[in-house]
Amino acid sequence: MLRQVLHAGLRSSFRRLGRFVAGHPVFFASAPVLLAILLGASFSRYRVEEDVEGLLAPKHSLAKIEGNLVDSLFPVNRSKHALYSDLQTPGRYGRVIVATRKGSVLDPVYLDAVLKLHRRVYQMQVTVPETGINSFNYSFSYLCLPDDKNVCIIDDIIRAMEEIQAARAANRSVPVLRYPITQLADGRQAYIGHQLGGVQGWGANGGARGPETGARVEGVRSARALQLTYYLQARGGLMDRVAGHWERAFCSELQHFADQHPKLALYPSTSSSLRTDFQFSSVLARRPLLASLGVCGVLAVLCCSMRDCVRSKPWLGLLALLSVTLSGLTAAGILNLTGTTYNSTYLGIPFVMLGHGLFGSFEMLSSWRRTREDQHVKERVASVFEDVMLRFSGSTLLHLMTLGLAASPLTNMEAVRLFCRTAALAVTISYIYMLSFYSSCLVFTGYLETGYRHGCFCRRVPKPERLDSKPAWYRCLMYTRYQEETQSSSHGHSHAQTLTHTHPHPLQAPHGHHAHSTHPHSSAGTDPHPQDSHLLLGCVRRCYGDWITNTYVKPFVVLLYLVYISFGLMGFLQVTQGSDPSALVAMDTATVLYTRAQHRYFSSYSPVIGFYIYESAPYWNATVQRDLLEYAKGFQRISWLEAYLNYLAERNESTSQPRENFTYTLRNSFLREPQYAHFADDIIFAERGQGEEPDMAASRIFLVAKTTENKREEMSVLLDTLRRLSLTSRVRFLIFNPSFVYLDRYAAAVSSPLRHSLLAVVFLLGLSSLAVVEPLVSVWLGLTLLSVQFGVVGFMTLWGVELDCMSILCLISALGHSADCSGPLLCGFASGRGDSRTRWVRVALERHGVPALQTLICYCAALVPVGSVRSNLTHTLFRCLTLTAGCSALHTLAFLPTLLTFLPPSKSRDHSGGEGPRQEVECVEMNDSTRVVDQITTV
Repeated sequence: MLRQVLHAGLRSSFRRLGRFVAGHPVFFASAPVLLAILLGASFSRYRVEEDVEGLLAPKHSLAKIEGNLVDSLFPVNRSKHALYSDLQTPGRYGRVIVATRKGSVLDPVYLDAVLKLHRRVYQMQVTVPETGINSFNYSFSYLCLPDDKNVCIIDDIIRAMEEIQAARAANRSVPVLRYPITQLADGRQAYIGHQLGGVQGWGANGGARGPETGARVEGVRSARALQLTYYLQARGGLMDRVAGHWERAFCSELQHFADQHPKLALYPSTSSSLRTDFQFSSVLARRPLLASLGVCGVLAVLCCSMRDCVRSKPWLGLLALLSVTLSGLTAAGILNLTGTTYNSTYLGIPFVMLGHGLFGSFEMLSSWRRTREDQHVKERVASVFEDVMLRFSGSTLLHLMTLGLAASPLTNMEAVRLFCRTAALAVTISYIYMLSFYSSCLVFTGYLETGYRHGCFCRRVPKPERLDSKPAWYRCLMYTRYQEETQSSSHGHSHAQTLTHTHPHPLQAPHGHHAHSTHPHSSAGTDPHPQDSHLLLGCVRRCYGDWITNTYVKPFVVLLYLVYISFGLMGFLQVTQGSDPSALVAMDTATVLYTRAQHRYFSSYSPVIGFYIYESAPYWNATVQRDLLEYAKGFQRISWLEAYLNYLAERNESTSQPRENFTYTLRNSFLREPQYAHFADDIIFAERGQGEEPDMAASRIFLVAKTTENKREEMSVLLDTLRRLSLTSRVRFLIFNPSFVYLDRYAAAVSSPLRHSLLAVVFLLGLSSLAVVEPLVSVWLGLTLLSVQFGVVGFMTLWGVELDCMSILCLISALGHSADCSGPLLCGFASGRGDSRTRWVRVALERHGVPALQTLICYCAALVPVGSVRSNLTHTLFRCLTLTAGCSALHTLAFLPTLLTFLPPSKSRDHSGGEGPRQEVECVEMNDSTRVVDQITTV
């Protein structure tokens, strides 16, 4: 009872709203346009997001907490040369991979070229500002990151190559270069695993071996590539701006050097490359988005066109697209005024608005064509609002619930949160503009139809006797059955036709009444199928509706659904997380080329893992030493503890000494040796009382793991393993690398917004089933949304799409899109009483399946130009949205119409036996008698 009262009250409210909008069409048409123009003028405040890490990395993670603790002990900015990571290196830097097209980079000609490149970069200068008397030249020696001796930090491979070059120039034997840890001329051990790539080495038995074989490499035989990194320091706004100029000059210098040395391939990367290439997708997508708008506009015009020139409304297709465009412009203006920054993930928002807005417009147009043509335009618009707006408002609310909960502080991914917040704003404005702007446009076209004017050219259609004297092309252009329908009443309506041309009121009619007994809005014309001049509606009514409900077709549709579930499950079990930010940048950019070269030549070892002991530990204890050595076992190590223990063993001293002796020898002997002096940066001493040796408050060692092709997956597993070990260890330690902020709990951070959106859908459907919608409709809609989501996740995995922030955004928007398509069909089927299931499935397909089909056609056509953009982000967007449209189409047009013919809700018939047929006969006889009176009146 409560549901029926609320349902009737809402329908009555929307009817009054429709009558009010129809009474003031000029205001509701002009106000959105003026508002969009005013807010669109705020694009002078357009700003682009520059913090890519803040967007793509989990906002709250243990890695960030560990990074803050590490930075308080050993400043990351000063030790980033030791904590190597590929795309996540903090601060400013310039990096280049130099690869040979043939031969080895250690060959004399290539070695000399590389050292020449190093000298050119070292001597390169930038002028800031470029003009003026206050200009100043900055070189790398001024901008570089210095060590404790105030000397620029450069890669160890440069020193090794300079030693090789000097030995060759002096005709001395070339020093042996070992891999991945080599020994320099001053006796220092240096890790060069990330500086020399594609290495072929001499094994212990003299045979040629690669480092990937796992054998100990005695000496490097050849190397296909090397990597050089130049670290900069930014000590404020001015120096950061100078460092940005230096990075651009660095890339230009490398391009010039590559032109002079065609036998070398150079792959540059800087600290701003990831940000620039990530935002470059928006630049590449500008023209394809305009093409999408044009293609969608053409198809929207065709979908709104009919053979009947009076009933045809092609302008409404363009006006629907204009309504979506105006709402997008208004939302963008609000974002600009509030200081919101833009990023490339916002490319998906126009398609969220497009799918929702087009479906609402096509539903309104379909409902308009079912109203009585002899009514006033205001009453017809009121009937459209009464019939459509409750369902459209429900789907809009579902959009807002899914996007709103994903935009809440519960979401740990900033890119997802910002996208959902912006999309929710855009959908809200689109809904308001659909109620105002598009509805007023429907009023204007209604007046054109009432005045017998052409739907496209807006001129009055001549009478039939005048058309006979016109040329054939003119008669074809002005063809209409509208006047014939108003002048002739020679054909009656059957009960089935009445079903087709009425507006049923769901949940309001008693179970024992037929749909034609609830506020029929029959067409004024008497042609049995006046809407068949619309191509899609005619095809659905005459062909597809009968075919999909055929008894012999149903088993094949059920079999198709089982195949759909099987392939979806196959892909669902293979879902992988995509935490690599380079998968979201434009193709053929510096980031992608650098990442490919990195994966090709330097994928044998993981990033350098910092092993930080952040509390005072008894390093002199043999048990602690054994535990620390056991933890580092299996890694390539740069460890002060291991070097110190070997140092003590070489001096024939015990490694288990009292604390004072252990610390005294460490500070006054070991760290003063030239080859071990660099370890002083890895130990923090805390002063004790006067005359006592200080404690070791904290220390660090560096570990490098051997990896395979699945580098990120292995790093994620290694991170979890070492963290679990830190919980049970007697030594309190943590591990850190700048790339861990992308890996740490990435799967949970990415998938949690989708789980929250699904919970929002369940809550909304459960609440609506208690108040507005029948419970079975809510159950069917919930199962449909889950089935669509399951299929999209499975098929996108089979298509090669990983679960990253962009695919999650598409999955969240897919909930609302599938609800737009399947919700009205389910409501239309459930609202019918009497007749058979098959009959009501056909009616629901005619009323709501055709608008869904029109929306999907325009939507898919708009996606095609975006699929041609050379960007990984847009490729993910295209694949996910295409799969969403395909799965929604399968459920709306195939699976649901078939399953509803033999699954609940049931269609109860009248209990009075033959009373129903008698009522139908009486209705037909009444129509016949009315026809006789009309004929007499006409005569």
